[in-house]
Amino acid sequence: MTANRIITLHQPRRLEIGAGSAARVGTWASDAGRIFVLATPYTAGFVNRLGLNGTITIFDAIPGEPDTATFDAAMEAARRANPDLVIGLGGGSVMDVAKLVAALWDGSQTLADVAGPDKVDGRRTRLVQIATTAGTGSEAGIRALITDPGKGNKIAVESPHLIADLAVLDPELTYSVPAAVTAATGVDAMAHCVEAFTNRKAHPVIDYYARIGIDLVGRYLARAVKDGSDTEAREGMMIASFYGGICLGPVNTAAGHALAYPLGTLLHLPHGLANAIIFPHVLAYNEQVAPAKTAEVVSALGIADRAREEGLLTAARGFCADLGLEMQLSRHGAGEEDLRRFAEDAHAIRRLMDNNPRDMSVEDVLAIYRAAF
Repeated sequence: MTANRIITLHQPRRLEIGAGSAARVGTWASDAGRIFVLATPYTAGFVNRLGLNGTITIFDAIPGEPDTATFDAAMEAARRANPDLVIGLGGGSVMDVAKLVAALWDGSQTLADVAGPDKVDGRRTRLVQIATTAGTGSEAGIRALITDPGKGNKIAVESPHLIADLAVLDPELTYSVPAAVTAATGVDAMAHCVEAFTNRKAHPVIDYYARIGIDLVGRYLARAVKDGSDTEAREGMMIASFYGGICLGPVNTAAGHALAYPLGTLLHLPHGLANAIIFPHVLAYNEQVAPAKTAEVVSALGIADRAREEGLLTAARGFCADLGLEMQLSRHGAGEEDLRRFAEDAHAIRRLMDNNPRDMSVEDVLAIYRAAF
């Protein structure tokens, strides 16, 4: 733990939480004459809940893993719309694109120019982020990820200019999220918290957010999966996701997300599912160097007894499988011949791997993929 390290917390300037809170966006944005909404074909249906006035343009062609072509199309549509306000209405993929569009549509910088930390010159267009899943916590953070299909990796942009002016956590927008997606995105939210909590760059302030996030997942994820209209559980998971997003700023994730990324870029698994498959293995791998914090995680998730009886890996894998998630890579189309490429790509993501509390060689990473196969 680096308690003496200087950290900076970036959070949305305004946060609305609670059932029906999405309806407040229109009042907040009453002076916006031209509004550009980024969404999926499904989440575009929520636009009429926002109470917006003015001219509204909707770009709803954002897939689960947006790539550079998607980003380019969104930028072109934004330039035609000439917006006063950009709204991200969806999950992490939508909100990541919205951040970049809001910052770049009216300037000269390109995605290549801003890749990496602190390269965005500024942002003149206001940004609203409205989460419709509980997983990435993108509405809370300053990072955005876009897939580069040519290189098969993620382009990561980090800047305080990507923070939202208004973030909205309305559990009613998540009622219709399918159980499998609820489970996978919920484990992703947990992974953000756990990987920050056990991180080489862990900090007491971020530990506080991480502990709350993990506890909320332990209390509410199974309930949200079982009953999608459970407002308390849905709101609890949205807050857990938000806290996970805060954890990503000063600390970030580690090996778990590094190993998940090739499953998205190469195997095309949804991000939440990829993290769920990897999570138990990395948690168990790191236990020997972070035993106290790992014990806290296990206790918060309610699997301490099972871990003592069956071992940590089995217990953590069971936690995810009990949510209805298929935890074998081979069931998702992976071939054994793919695993080394996955391992080499994951090991090369040093911005995350270097955060892991226990060093990993390429062979260590490959062993985890084989165990998850």
